Amino acid sequence: MNENEPDPIPLRSVMARYPTGVTVVTTQDANGQPVGLTVNSFTSLSLDPPLVLVCIGNGASTLRWLTEAECFGVSILADHQAAISDRFAREPSEGRFEAVPWEAAPGGSPVLTEATAWIECTRENVLPGGDHSILVGRVEHAAVSDREPLLFHSRGYGALRDL
Repeated sequence: MNENEPDPIPLRSVMARYPTGVTVVTTQDANGQPVGLTVNSFTSLSLDPPLVLVCIGNGASTLRWLTEAECFGVSILADHQAAISDRFAREPSEGRFEAVPWEAAPGGSPVLTEATAWIECTRENVLPGGDHSILVGRVEHAAVSDREPLLFHSRGYGALRDL
């Protein structure tokens, strides 16, 4: 580590104090099977055109499928889906979709049916970002529900009603 670079441990502690939403980012593998992982590094990038970005750790087992796919889905988890967040965050990735309700979005991306909202994107770009890859997507389809979102703060889950 370079003496001019910040220590990653304090950065991790600082970022833990920043509340975020929780998403599951999904696509299909070469056999058409759904794959995905938990991501909280997700944000809108542009309204015109409608772009979002997702940051995926370079060691993630699903990175290849997500960065090579023509389209991908982002399900914004609802406050009752903390167990799903945990499931999609653990390795190995096999079995993540077992007993998790999902459906195919119009472009074929898997999206979680009980999420508070979801979007489906076509891949615009993949950029390097240190120990992550930055996946930029153009929003093609979206849906919202009345469910409250799941929040992540200080290494734990919460809901808006808890604030």
